Amino acid sequence: MPPNARELDFTRAMARVPGPVVVTTTVDAAGRRWGFTASSFVSLSLAPPLVTVSLDKKASTHAAFTTADFFMVNVLAHDQSDIARRFATSGVDRFAAGDTVTLERGLPGIPEAVVRLACRMHDVVDGGDHSILIGRVLDCVTSVDREALVYVDRAFVRPAGSVPAVARAH
Repeated sequence: MPPNARELDFTRAMARVPGPVVVTTTVDAAGRRWGFTASSFVSLSLAPPLVTVSLDKKASTHAAFTTADFFMVNVLAHDQSDIARRFATSGVDRFAAGDTVTLERGLPGIPEAVVRLACRMHDVVDGGDHSILIGRVLDCVTSVDREALVYVDRAFVRPAGSVPAVARAH
């Protein structure tokens, strides 16, 4: 069904809102690896440490993630747009390039990601045409020398530069 004018307006508006680019990965009970690209990733809570990532209910990965016990969020670096595109493409082996290996908690991860968060599934919440995966963060790995990839205006962009120390939130 084609989108209506309100849906198109909303889509255009949300495209203007920058978001981090993440590849979320898991392994199912049969040992098969699954992954998808998202820009709808945010922190939810500090105590306990919770994050959310949204997944389209029509995605081929939906069943694997909504039944997973664990998943990993890989926040991609500015030079990893090729990985983002591959994990956003249907009908391809997203893991064939070899840039995803077994890491924390036995989950497939991207070693050169800016941040990796290994999560236990805390809850799956209905979010309209998406499911909201809420993960309790068990392990955090951070790279301090890489900038995150950002998605805005339907394009992958590199942040303009480091935020001055005086402007950083503490």
